[in-house]
Amino acid sequence: MRSLSKSLPCALFAAVLLATAAGCGSIAPRPASTDAASVLVTPPADWRVHDGQRIRIAAPLMVSGNHRLARNGEVVVAFDGRLYAPTEVATPGVDAKALAAGNRRRSLVLALGETAQVAPADWRAGGIVDGVEGTLRVGEHGPRLEVAALPALRPAPRPAPPPRAGELRLASLNLENLFNGDGAGGGFPTARGARTPGEYLAQQARLVAALAALDADIVAVLEVENDGYDARSSLAQLVAALDPGGARWRFVDAGEGPGSDPIRVGLLYRADRVRPMGAPATRAEGPFATLSRAPLAQAFRAGDGPAFVVVANHFKSKGCRDASAGDADQGDGQSCWNATRRASGAQLRDWLAGDPTGSGSTLVAVLGDLNAYAMEEPVRDFIAAGWQDAFAASGRAPASPAYTYVYDAQAGRLDHALLSPALAARLLSASAWHSNADEADNAAEQAINGGEQAVKPWRSSDHDPVVVDLRLRTP
Repeated sequence: MRSLSKSLPCALFAAVLLATAAGCGSIAPRPASTDAASVLVTPPADWRVHDGQRIRIAAPLMVSGNHRLARNGEVVVAFDGRLYAPTEVATPGVDAKALAAGNRRRSLVLALGETAQVAPADWRAGGIVDGVEGTLRVGEHGPRLEVAALPALRPAPRPAPPPRAGELRLASLNLENLFNGDGAGGGFPTARGARTPGEYLAQQARLVAALAALDADIVAVLEVENDGYDARSSLAQLVAALDPGGARWRFVDAGEGPGSDPIRVGLLYRADRVRPMGAPATRAEGPFATLSRAPLAQAFRAGDGPAFVVVANHFKSKGCRDASAGDADQGDGQSCWNATRRASGAQLRDWLAGDPTGSGSTLVAVLGDLNAYAMEEPVRDFIAAGWQDAFAASGRAPASPAYTYVYDAQAGRLDHALLSPALAARLLSASAWHSNADEADNAAEQAINGGEQAVKPWRSSDHDPVVVDLRLRTP
């Protein structure tokens, strides 16, 4: 790919390929009255020239981030569509830096203040704001528009779960630190999750609603408390809440772990649709000992179909605490611990090549949170080794990039479904259900307080679930 900073025309402000050249912005002539607002129709080359002015934006703006809404009544909006994480759509380095610069120039913060006391669902990312007017302040964190009145908002609708296709549905979902205290109503606040029993029950209820709506046969779950497998464990209590009668849902019992991290991965499955074949396999060596969470692999069979293997994964996060040498931020857009994530992927592929489940199957799905966007090296290493990205291989390219997570108002796909070539040949569709990442944080707070959200799937996590539909038999 050529450097985007050199190849794109100034007039192009697509959601993915962003212009960065100075001079692309334009404004209508400012009225003579000092009380009248300057009118912007495109983002200016330098927001600082309008610092302190009254500004009206005569163009639709898209809500791209709402993580500040509950805290201080602010949302991040953008000209010309949603902001994407640069390394979701461009290779790390020069191209990613060009996209990052474009993101900064075409975005601004709307300081809604007291006018933000509206339903959190209204401010889902993807909504459209019209008629924005206020006073512009430009600081070290960029432009901020202090609005005088609530602008017109066209909320983004909450989508239905992806319709099921094929004979087998796989899914993955980050549970965002599902901790149940001591499993008997005590032990709160927990180490990484709920602060009170009420918070835990509300979190669990939203997760149950989300898992039930997905209608999956097997679900890789991440960020669940690593507290064993008995009836008081977080995993067992989640399954009991999902299926009170115990007739359908089960979890894979690895005996211990996997791994020694406070959080672990897990596998849930519908016992009335699939059955496990043999014992599960885990790996806790190398980067999986203390950094990436230990993977969990299990072979399954549905009816008289072929055996297949599902692997739950959660690689080391991008946070820079204790990162050094090759794991320090290299300034290319991949943040910290990238070397460890690459090493995790390499060891995972080697491990799977040795058939750790003993199933003999070449039908393998690697699911989970790799903490790497689609164009970053940990994901591209899988592609180079012959694995296929289910989103790309499905042949149903979306009009805009797929995403499962919104960080700092930029959307991207940290959660992946990577398929062996043999399994990719049976792929029908892959999608992300945007039930979580676009939601404002205070949607979850409403659930904690016992509102309607408590039995709904919205904002059950900070990650969207990934869904993959497959045929079990070749055409």
